[in-house]
Amino acid sequence: MNFELKSADEQVAIVRAFQNFLNAVDFPVQIAVSSRKLDINPYLKSLDEVIEKQENELLRIQAVEYTRFVRGLTELVNIMSKKFYIVVPFYVIESLAGKTSFFDALKSIFAPSKFLKTLSDEELETYKTQLNQRIDIIIEGIGGMGLGAKLLDKDEMMSLFYQYYNPGHSLSTP
Repeated sequence: MNFELKSADEQVAIVRAFQNFLNAVDFPVQIAVSSRKLDINPYLKSLDEVIEKQENELLRIQAVEYTRFVRGLTELVNIMSKKFYIVVPFYVIESLAGKTSFFDALKSIFAPSKFLKTLSDEELETYKTQLNQRIDIIIEGIGGMGLGAKLLDKDEMMSLFYQYYNPGHSLSTP
């Protein structure tokens, strides 16, 4: 959303919705922003194809001028694509806070292998349910601001991390 193009009342409503979202979250979250230079070449190629098929001379001229404008604009200005990700962490230590002492929790940070615990299927399902509840809170809060949110699946996560560590390349999935 382009916040600056909204009216003053809409901006106030969005800020209040964001405030309500933050107040509703009682667990840590991380907001990550991915900024990449937008590759406009596929769009320009599709415009060239449309121009070649266009029979109306006036529309062809307008399309050529539009294509020149877009090419010139992308040469002068870096057009960026921004994606926002909300990371919802879940640590088993959070749910064991009442069962362990502070010093045991602190020791587990420095020597995690000594405090490793195997989870039963029942505990794992409980933790999954708690994580899904957190995700639902996030999605509802984002929706309250008029934004869409979706949970990334395994392939999307792999592609995201691949692009993060290999800028300019994309992971091609079979």
